[in-house]
Amino acid sequence: MGLLTFSTLPSHIKQYLIITGNYWAFTLTDGALRMLVVLYFHQLGYSPFNIAMLFLFYEIFGVVTNLVGGWLGARLGLNNTMNIGLGLQIVALAMLAVPADMLTIMYVMVAQALSGIAKDLNKMSAKSAIKMLVPSDAQSKLYQWVAILTGSKNALKGLGFFLGGILLTLFEFRGAVLLMAALLACVWVMSLLSLKADLGKAKNKPKFIDIFSKSPAINLLSAARMFLFGARDVWFVVALPVFLAVTFEWDHWWVGGFMASWVIGYGIVQSFAPYVTGKKHGKVPTGRAAFVWAGYLLLIPAAIALALHFNFYIHVTLIAGLMLFGAVFAINSSLHSYLIVSYAGHDGVSLDVGFYYMANAMGRLIGTVLSGLVYQIYGLEACLWISSGFIALATLISFKLPYTL
Repeated sequence: MGLLTFSTLPSHIKQYLIITGNYWAFTLTDGALRMLVVLYFHQLGYSPFNIAMLFLFYEIFGVVTNLVGGWLGARLGLNNTMNIGLGLQIVALAMLAVPADMLTIMYVMVAQALSGIAKDLNKMSAKSAIKMLVPSDAQSKLYQWVAILTGSKNALKGLGFFLGGILLTLFEFRGAVLLMAALLACVWVMSLLSLKADLGKAKNKPKFIDIFSKSPAINLLSAARMFLFGARDVWFVVALPVFLAVTFEWDHWWVGGFMASWVIGYGIVQSFAPYVTGKKHGKVPTGRAAFVWAGYLLLIPAAIALALHFNFYIHVTLIAGLMLFGAVFAINSSLHSYLIVSYAGHDGVSLDVGFYYMANAMGRLIGTVLSGLVYQIYGLEACLWISSGFIALATLISFKLPYTL
């Protein structure tokens, strides 16, 4: 038997690997850029709220992009929307490679807007494409492929956080973004040459009004997703790294390394989520699993907040609580990522996936703004209480999800 090479693989496996490789490369630059911006502008003396504002357009345009991007993916093909996303990220990185005195808040917000558009085009395209590559009667395989793509993406995003801290130290801000732009340009050229042109293109051209989901299950899952990701980002995006830098007095390497380790571990758990939630017994999850796992997550940020309030071994409690939160949140996220791909229609799948990730982006937007504002006024403890409230809402909404697929 000859050696199995990329050229001898089945076409759908090749396309899955190319899409995954694109997603990985993009995610590394996305995670590194986020950490670069947080640490660099904190170093320049920006307040937590001003740092949060740097990501405002990133999240706002993510909401719009997922709505419009799903429609574009159905009309133009997912290969085109993925390649547009890669190209826009290169432009965003190049925009930031200017002298420091040009990096005003508004200028950085515009560059981050392009990066937000790029990220959500890329993610929507990658998640939607899997639906096209897996037979409709292979739900267990679909869950596994989605979990691997999502988990590996988040592990690499965590590596990107660590990479951002290292690049800032070794090359400073301008050198770091130029290096990332050059490497991503190589990936973009390869993607242009290798992705299939008809991937995900709808047989019946959807109208623009079709960007809004008409499925009750998708609407419920989208609402739960919005509160779930708002609950994470309200303390993770700005509040936590600034808290670690100020209260724990950690330097760039330690903050970037810790955030990286958290997200890498989170991604690894996501990849193995199918085995935790029943795949080894031949089961695929339903809405009941989303409700149960959201309930498990509910009490963790509240427990960390109480520990902070009573000054109870803050270092140990915060780090251990973060690890536990990350593991349980990862399973919740993986369940949601599978359910949306499963609920989505086959023709024009990107419309449903785009609507769902619009809600995801809305949650990130709410969480990001609150992370900077609430932390600056009330501190990390208040961010954690808001997180618990958001998870409670996600749990209640998830109770209404279908218990059968």
